[in-house]
Amino acid sequence: MRPWIVWATGLLAYIVAVFDRTTLGVSGLAAAERFSAGPTVLSMFVVLQVVVYACAQVPAGLLLDRYGSRVLIVSGATLMASGQLALAFTESLPAAVAARAVVGLGDAVTFISVLRLVPHWFAPRQIPVVTQLTGIVGQLGQVLSAVPFLAILSAAGWSVAYASAAAFGALSLVLILLIVKNTPDGSAATAEAMSVRETLTSVKTVWLRPGTRLGFFTHMGTQFSITIFALMWGLPYLTVAQGLSAGAAGALLSLSVATAIASGILIGVFTGRYPHRRSWIVLGIIGSNALVWTVVLSLSGPAPLWLLVVLVAVISVGGPGSMVGFDFARTFNTRATLGTAQGMVNMGGFLVSLILMQAMGMVMEAQGGISFDSFRQAWTLQYAVWALAVLGILVTRRKARRQLEKDDRFLLEDIKT
Repeated sequence: MRPWIVWATGLLAYIVAVFDRTTLGVSGLAAAERFSAGPTVLSMFVVLQVVVYACAQVPAGLLLDRYGSRVLIVSGATLMASGQLALAFTESLPAAVAARAVVGLGDAVTFISVLRLVPHWFAPRQIPVVTQLTGIVGQLGQVLSAVPFLAILSAAGWSVAYASAAAFGALSLVLILLIVKNTPDGSAATAEAMSVRETLTSVKTVWLRPGTRLGFFTHMGTQFSITIFALMWGLPYLTVAQGLSAGAAGALLSLSVATAIASGILIGVFTGRYPHRRSWIVLGIIGSNALVWTVVLSLSGPAPLWLLVVLVAVISVGGPGSMVGFDFARTFNTRATLGTAQGMVNMGGFLVSLILMQAMGMVMEAQGGISFDSFRQAWTLQYAVWALAVLGILVTRRKARRQLEKDDRFLLEDIKT
C-alpha cells in the first residue's frame, strides 16, 4: 500500500503542474483583455513558458539523476506556486511573462521526477501500467483548469482565480514534504557527481542510444497536437472559430481527459503484454490524428458537434500515446541515466508545441486576427511535424533493432520494437 501512497502524492504534484500549465489556455481571452495582448503577443506569453519547460528538460534530468525525485518535486511545487501567486496580482505584461516562465521551470522538473519514482517503488511488470497512469491521471489538472478554475475566474475575477491556483500548489507542497521518499528504504539512489566533461559525455551517450531518439520522435509525433489544443488554442478555436459556448468548450476539454484516461489504461496494458508492437501503436495514433484533422479542416464552415467530439477524443489519445516514448527510454537506458533520457524524450513534443503555438499565432495575426479562416490556415502547420516524426520513428526503430542484435545486455522480449 505504501508504494501507491507515495506515488499518489507525487502524482498530485503532477496534477498541479498540468493544472498550472493549462490555466492560461482557458483564461486566454481574459489574459488578452487584462494585458491588452493580441494573438501573437498572447501566444508568446505561453510559448516562453514552454520554451523554459523544453530547454530545462536535459538539465532537469541531470539534476534528477544527481539528487533524486523528492528534491526536484519539492523545488518544482515551490516554483509553480510562487509563479501563480505573482501572476495573480500583476497587471504588467513583462512581469506576467516572467511569472509564467517561473511556472514553466517548476513544471519542467515535476513530471520526469514523478516518473523516476515508479521503477523504485513498483515491480517491473507494473511499471508500464503505472507509467501510463501517471501521465493520464495527471491530466485531471486540465479538468480542474477547465471547470472549477474557469468558474472561479468568471465569478470572482483574475486575482482570486490565480491566487486559488497558488494555494492548491502550496497544499501539494506540504503533502510532498510529509510523504514522498525516493526509494522504499529512504536512500537517494542517485548517481555520483560528475565533472562538466563527464556530464557532456553522458548526455551525448544517452542521446546516441537509438531507443532514446525513438522515444523522442514518439513523444514529438503523438503529443504536440493535444498539447497545443489544451494549452493555448483549443478554447479560442472552439468558441470563436467553431461557435461553441464557453461551457460546451469546457465540456469538450473535460472529455479530452476522460478519453486520455480510458485509452491510456488500454495502451499501458497492451504495451506491457506486447512490447514488440509499441512503435506500431505510435504510428497508428499519429495517423489517426492526421486523418481526423484532415476531415475537420476540409470543411468550409464550422464542424458539427459530433465531429468536434470525435476530433477531441482522437487527438487526446496522443497524450497517453506519448508515454510510450518514456517506455522506450526506460528499456534502452540504465537507471543511473534514466532521468537524462526521460528529459530528452520529454523535449520532443514540447519543442514542436512551442514552435507551432508561436507560428499559429503569427499566421492568425497575418490573417487579421482570430477567426475561422485564420485558424483553418494555422492548424495545417501540423502536417510538417507529423511527417518529420514518422520519418524519425522509422529510422530510429531500424537502428534500435540493429542494436538488439549486438547488445545482449537487454532481454529481447522487453525491448524489441
